[in-house]
Amino acid sequence: MTTRHFLTLLDLSPSELNALIARATEMKAQLRGAGHERPFVGKVLGMIFEKSSTRTRVSFEAGMSQLGGHAMFLSPRDTQLGRGEPIEDSARVLSSMVDIIMIRTYAHQKVQAFAQHSSVPVINALTDDYHPCQLLADVQTYVENRGSIQGKTVTWVGDGNNMCHSYINAARQFDFELRIACPEGFDPNSELVAANKDRVSLFRSPIEATKGSDLVVTDVWASMGQEDEQLEREKQFAGFQVNAELMSHAHSDALYMHCLPAHRGEEISAELMDSPDTVIWQEAENRLHAQKALMELLLNS
Repeated sequence: MTTRHFLTLLDLSPSELNALIARATEMKAQLRGAGHERPFVGKVLGMIFEKSSTRTRVSFEAGMSQLGGHAMFLSPRDTQLGRGEPIEDSARVLSSMVDIIMIRTYAHQKVQAFAQHSSVPVINALTDDYHPCQLLADVQTYVENRGSIQGKTVTWVGDGNNMCHSYINAARQFDFELRIACPEGFDPNSELVAANKDRVSLFRSPIEATKGSDLVVTDVWASMGQEDEQLEREKQFAGFQVNAELMSHAHSDALYMHCLPAHRGEEISAELMDSPDTVIWQEAENRLHAQKALMELLLNS
């Protein structure tokens, strides 16, 4: 049997993704009730972190525990990966000892190489190119509040980064229109945009991109590893803040999301962050449930 991995949203079919979202919501309801089953007693999740995180670590570790298994945190200073051991060697060894592996790192090629030599499922918990686990939570949040995202209009405001790339893949897999508003020089991968030109379009005006949208999404202007560019990026992204004025151009029932952590007053206003009807905190919690559903799918495949 071929080992299945989750490196981008394209690794699952649209029907599998929709079933996963439904399962995540089911597991969420079960947990708040009598509790869901613990099918993975004795199973071990290896968590490799080259990039630090709050939500990713807590959601995967708590999720595996809730499923009955154990999660093992591994940082570069704790492993031979941090001392130059070839990725393929680490993949062969670690996958012989654990049942599933998640990796949060910089180069997407590292995750691809690791998966190629792993005998157990590998999950991309974030690379510089893609962040598919966050998209599972985002779509789950939209579905829970507004129903199917199919046929809707989604606007991305900000940098053409890993989140933006995963939203492009999501537009394809979940069948919605994606408008990307970013300053010149901060466009997403041109080949990825071209491959999805039937549903993805670029804008320089956030207002034009947001008109008639059902969902508006943003992220920090300077991602992890770009801290030295912060001041310059603040200048370049002036006018790209998601705030009440921008949301007034979207549909009246439009949602807005942020993957967190947020820089209040920069890419998103504090007013929206603290609004009583925001779904951002629900979006954050849904990382837990979506990833449990994902691990269940991969471990049962």
